[in-house]
Amino acid sequence: MRNYDLSPLFRSTVGFDRINRLIDTAFNTEVPSYPPYNIEKLGDDDYRVTMAVAGFGADDLEITQKDNALFIKGNANDNDANGAGAKYLHRGIAARAFERRFALAEHVDVADASLENGILVVDLRREVPEALKPRKIAIANAGAAPKPIEQKAA
Repeated sequence: MRNYDLSPLFRSTVGFDRINRLIDTAFNTEVPSYPPYNIEKLGDDDYRVTMAVAGFGADDLEITQKDNALFIKGNANDNDANGAGAKYLHRGIAARAFERRFALAEHVDVADASLENGILVVDLRREVPEALKPRKIAIANAGAAPKPIEQKAA
């Protein structure tokens, strides 16, 4: 495995150390394959995470958003409706606990979550505050008096 040194990039940048951590994490960790999931982009500011969680009910799942991360945790419930202590000849439906972590961009929040037929759907939306959106600045003519600065009410 190659080790990349990104320190020359940080000589003229400020606040991009998170990118370095993301790249390190991508190259140095093995991604678990359970449970399978999809990440979809529905629009410019709308995303969806769809996860196959067969055998888990709404009470067995926990969705948490903390800072810029989304955590989806499933706790296996061994006392299933088919009888506790059942002897399986083949067990193809996994019922083990899991925890998935997704890194979220700035201003991306969970909009909705639903569980239907063993499919967990988490809708995400990016909502940039008005103060951070680009705004157009008017340019005054050389002989005109400057316009007063308008203050927006919070």
